[in-house]
Amino acid sequence: MVERMSKACWLVAASIFTAATVVYGQQAPCFFVFGDSMSDNGNNNNLKSEAKVNFSPYGNDFPKGPTGRFSNGRTIPDIIGELSGFKDFIPPFAEASPEQAHTGMNYASGGSGLREETSEHLGDRISIRKQLQNHKTSITKANVPAERLQQCLYMINIGSNDYINNYFMSKPYNTKRRYTPKQYAYSLIIIYRSHLKNLHRLGARKVAVFGLSQIGCTPKIMKSHSDGKICSREVNEAVKIFNKNLDDLVMDFNKKVRGAKFTYVDLFSGGDPQAFIFLGFKVGGKSCCTVNPGEELCVPNQPVCANRTEYVFWDDLHSTEATNMVVAKGSFDGIITKPYSIAQLAKE
Repeated sequence: MVERMSKACWLVAASIFTAATVVYGQQAPCFFVFGDSMSDNGNNNNLKSEAKVNFSPYGNDFPKGPTGRFSNGRTIPDIIGELSGFKDFIPPFAEASPEQAHTGMNYASGGSGLREETSEHLGDRISIRKQLQNHKTSITKANVPAERLQQCLYMINIGSNDYINNYFMSKPYNTKRRYTPKQYAYSLIIIYRSHLKNLHRLGARKVAVFGLSQIGCTPKIMKSHSDGKICSREVNEAVKIFNKNLDDLVMDFNKKVRGAKFTYVDLFSGGDPQAFIFLGFKVGGKSCCTVNPGEELCVPNQPVCANRTEYVFWDDLHSTEATNMVVAKGSFDGIITKPYSIAQLAKE
């Protein structure tokens, strides 16, 4: 019980400290988002991919209904954008006008990873390498001034699929046979480092780098790598190695890269779904929507739970809007970040 309460510490703190979060006007001139399904808001809709959710019940609590967001409502970047004073949601790259590059775009793609082959069994997806290429093309065509780009807010949340849809999926992948968890984490960090350097070259100075959550506690992994009732220790231990290396990478960037003001967002420490019980959540080990056995996404147009604010997970991998709110507020106010809060990045 003591250990569980310590894991819930930052969650409780987030609920207390961020309840009074007040934003006066837009804090940054622009906001750019990179990542996977935790951030995707429609970029996969027209791809030949199984990793897309432009159907009901996704968007059940979102004003525009199903948009391609992997949740019942707003995503973490949606909420961070609101807290940063943006009046409108940052649009997906796939639907944005060229001029939108002056105020921000969301390049995230469900299924994407650091490794190019990650999630290839799901079909098309936009890897982080391609997302950065899209960003370069966008800001170049729109002729966004370098000074403006340096004042923008950036967030990147990538790496989960490199474990879920690669390392811990034996077919068609062989990375687990080729690498120990330590070796694999190191290989991913090498790739991550090159992409962060590229993002910095493209003008990014204020970047929120999200670590991975306790993937072993998602309903999908609990079923496939545990007994369905408890978290997979094997998966979480592997993720923990990656997160430590990513944390070190961010700190190293701040010391060695000129002008860099990067911050690390710790999604792991309080990520045990059971810890959310202390915030009023009642269900941490199963999805709110209907999920067929062996799958991870909601079955189209099937029943969902009525008490969505009490569930940690929307489907077998992705969080509810209620969970996203806790994480977004915790990161914005600096409860789960170091060395800067996202609020500090946005306004400075």
